[in-house]
Amino acid sequence: MFAGTATAADTIKIGASLAVTGPASFLGDPEAKTLELYVDKINKDGGVNGKQLELIVYDDGGNANNARTFATRLVEDDGIVAMVGGSTTGATMAMVPVFEDAGIPFISLAGAVVIIDPVKEFVFKTPHTDRMACEKIFTDMKARGIAKIGMISGTGGFGKSMRDQCLDVVGDYGIEIVADETYGPKDSDMTPQLTNIKSAEGLQAVINPGFGQGPAIVTRNYRQLGIEVPLYQSHGVASKSFIDLAGDAAEGVRLPASALLVAEKLPDSDPQKAVVLGYKTAYEEATGQPVSTFGGHAYDGLMILVEAMKRAGSEDPAAIRDEIEKTSGFMGTAGVVNMSADDHLGLDLSAFRMLEIKGGDWALVE
Repeated sequence: MFAGTATAADTIKIGASLAVTGPASFLGDPEAKTLELYVDKINKDGGVNGKQLELIVYDDGGNANNARTFATRLVEDDGIVAMVGGSTTGATMAMVPVFEDAGIPFISLAGAVVIIDPVKEFVFKTPHTDRMACEKIFTDMKARGIAKIGMISGTGGFGKSMRDQCLDVVGDYGIEIVADETYGPKDSDMTPQLTNIKSAEGLQAVINPGFGQGPAIVTRNYRQLGIEVPLYQSHGVASKSFIDLAGDAAEGVRLPASALLVAEKLPDSDPQKAVVLGYKTAYEEATGQPVSTFGGHAYDGLMILVEAMKRAGSEDPAAIRDEIEKTSGFMGTAGVVNMSADDHLGLDLSAFRMLEIKGGDWALVE
């Protein structure tokens, strides 16, 4: 655990439970660094409603049981008024009952649509959903005349959820799944599954719902097998670490992601450019590390929370919750956020950009 240094009487306590270490640290590490960076900036600028923010962060390692334990501690012992965290879907869903029961607003940084669908009173999220990723990918496939695809999915929380969402919406795009394979979180070779997919009749593309090292292994095995059709990944690999892990095999991979990854390449007329370029510059100068969309989710969550606290003019969790739900026209790294009582995400499909990896870097393909 690490926390701010201001005295309790002068602070507003906010919490985070993140996968700072462990297999999902590529999510939690930039999230934690982002929260620390911007809480420090906010406090130097005078804080919120005349008080300093006190950030209390626990490292759950992506473990759902640890996350629930820390959520309980944040509520019962630390006395937080709001929560920004939950690196993974599994950890988030383990914490949801704690914050719902306590009436504490919780802004998750995880991907699965199940976090906010159905709507839960005190739960919000900032990343695009897995369902949106399926829809963005299938829109691109349909535009390219792709009608028969293979799917290879991780069996973890995000991979399983995205697979289910893709199966649910694929028919809307006139696309047929001609091969459907899965792999476990500890699998180190996906050649057998990909061989099955390669032999599917009429195969025109492949989609890989998943995050962590799995998609990088899939990508390397994909190239080793000489599969020539396009490979689509999810926004679960939207960081430079995926390109580093997959190496040259990543060339040509397509995925939906936020504008943050191509901040400098956006036209000056793009209304999102100032926000994503500002965050990217600040994060990279402070950490010496390349920016990822995952840290951007933490930035969005913190800023949505801070603006809500300012509008509420109160530290009352219920009042803060109400103002989060009223978030409208907020320009974040993920896109323009317009929340409502029926939508605790507030992003539409236009918030996603379709990218392709070219020359070891991200490139816009639309």
